[in-house]
Amino acid sequence: MRERLEYAPVWLLTRLLAVLPRRLAHFTGILLGRIVFHLHPRLRRVGMRNLELAYPQMLAEERRRILKGVYNSLGRLLAEFSKLPHYTQSNVSEIAVYQGFENFETAHERGKGVLLLTGHLGGWELGSFVHSLHRHPMNIIVRRLDNKLLDAMVEKYRTIYGNRTMHKDDFARGLLGAMKRGETVGILMDTNMTPPQGVFVDFFGHQACTASGLARVALHTDAAVVPAFTVWDNDIGKYKVTFAPAVKLIRTGDAESDIVANTALFTKAIEEFVRHYPDQWLWVHRRWKTRPAGEPPLY
Repeated sequence: MRERLEYAPVWLLTRLLAVLPRRLAHFTGILLGRIVFHLHPRLRRVGMRNLELAYPQMLAEERRRILKGVYNSLGRLLAEFSKLPHYTQSNVSEIAVYQGFENFETAHERGKGVLLLTGHLGGWELGSFVHSLHRHPMNIIVRRLDNKLLDAMVEKYRTIYGNRTMHKDDFARGLLGAMKRGETVGILMDTNMTPPQGVFVDFFGHQACTASGLARVALHTDAAVVPAFTVWDNDIGKYKVTFAPAVKLIRTGDAESDIVANTALFTKAIEEFVRHYPDQWLWVHRRWKTRPAGEPPLY
């Protein structure tokens, strides 16, 4: 009963946003985001603290402006995600265009698999959908939602055009198999982890415990690691599905050292994109929650 009560309003909201004209759906989503901004003080505090850690010289007023932009971005993403079943190859260019597609193409042609390094930036749920619509279906590593009804709905939207999901709790074997078959896998690598799954690397000047699995797989399989982000461009009124050149892996012969060094390299690539689009990253996540031994908590 609880799951149904949680599911019903979400189902109604997504159906409403789906039938609204795109601009009105964006307006509604952004309005909802602003309401959540004002009604959720704990997330506001986390967001402001993260921005203080990342930009210590920035005025509080500017941090607040960025944080409001995050909620606008989340509202816009909700609107577009709700409308995914209505998009086809003939009209998907209304919501997103490629930038740097040749970087993905070059990586894919190597035949050793492609690991798309990404994070919770802009329209992160849309990039894989757009890519699949252009006949490049991929594997997406996801965390199951606690509500099974909501999880099934989100899964359906993500996989409409051939994408496949790998769940975080059982993805290791599937990931290695996908690389052997030369497939593409998208991995969100910007959330807080705990050892031993995570290693500490620099992120905005602070040690952040970061998933090391992508580095381990890349070093083991020689798959290409391509930074890929879907960011909103206000000038064109669309998202840009952006692929950067593949990251050149560090190989010194010291396996554990190389894992940490490449994880740091990947994290730096994420940071560079976040610095370009600070009002589109998920600052309300406690990214620096796990601390190195002996360090005091940051929250």
